[in-house]
Amino acid sequence: MIRRPAARAVGIALGVVADRALGDPRRLHPVAGMGTVAAALERRIYADSRAAGVVHAAVLVGGAVAAGALVDRGGPRLTIVTTAAATWATLGGTTLTRVVADLGTLVDADDLDGARDLIPSLCGRDPRSLDADGMVRAAVESLAENTSDAAVGPLVWAAVAGAPGALGYRMANTLDAMVGYRSERHQRFGWASARLDDLVNIVPARVTGLAVVALGPDRRGAVAAWRRDAGRHPSPNAGVVEAAFAGALGTGLGGLTVYPHGVEDRPRLGDGPPPTVQDLHRSVVLSRRVQTLVAVVACGVAVSRRSGR
Repeated sequence: MIRRPAARAVGIALGVVADRALGDPRRLHPVAGMGTVAAALERRIYADSRAAGVVHAAVLVGGAVAAGALVDRGGPRLTIVTTAAATWATLGGTTLTRVVADLGTLVDADDLDGARDLIPSLCGRDPRSLDADGMVRAAVESLAENTSDAAVGPLVWAAVAGAPGALGYRMANTLDAMVGYRSERHQRFGWASARLDDLVNIVPARVTGLAVVALGPDRRGAVAAWRRDAGRHPSPNAGVVEAAFAGALGTGLGGLTVYPHGVEDRPRLGDGPPPTVQDLHRSVVLSRRVQTLVAVVACGVAVSRRSGR
């Protein structure tokens, strides 16, 4: 009879296969449902205070974890099903790389309006502020960060905590995307969500960085950029993965970045020239390799964990 840790590993593997085959559904996506619930709760309890934001984050992330635990209380067969469903629902790596690759193709074809239409699905930057080079840089930076957030993070948390871990992680990540920005409305209210996202991504970001070092075309460059530049980034986790990608690809990231809430001057990561469309396509290949490696490692971690630990 299959044991629970092995069942979790099988579930993770099936979830990865489903993500590779299906990607994200265009309608009724579970993560979109998380966002709908989060927005509804925000409308009811919003206040310009950290305390209200703590309640918002605690209720939603705690609810996601509890829901995962509730459906994962059966035997190994049910664990396979729930872990597979949660892994597929929380993974976004396949769609991420498809969108970035499509953006590169559009920039190659000089269809800048079409490329701008894809920017909102990758990051929160103002598409109207971006020329071709700006979109390429935005896509590489978003791909690096979201390889950790949308692919490695769910796999890490599914490996160590099954469906509850994957769902709780994805809710925390969703809240950061919704209220974690330093806008006037969310400066205080979004503080808890932003700090929680930082916490749950400490390990996934560094796992991603290690995978980039192992698989990237320039290992020494990745290590050097990580050590030298990661700490300059305002995010303790995005800095790690963006610097590692920049060093591995031999490019330079960072610079003026226009968001709806204002302009930020991001620090320089890597010591190469700005990324080209060719670098963008290379980053897609690297991201896919990183996702595959981490999926294999996650299954190994899950199957090696003993029940009760």
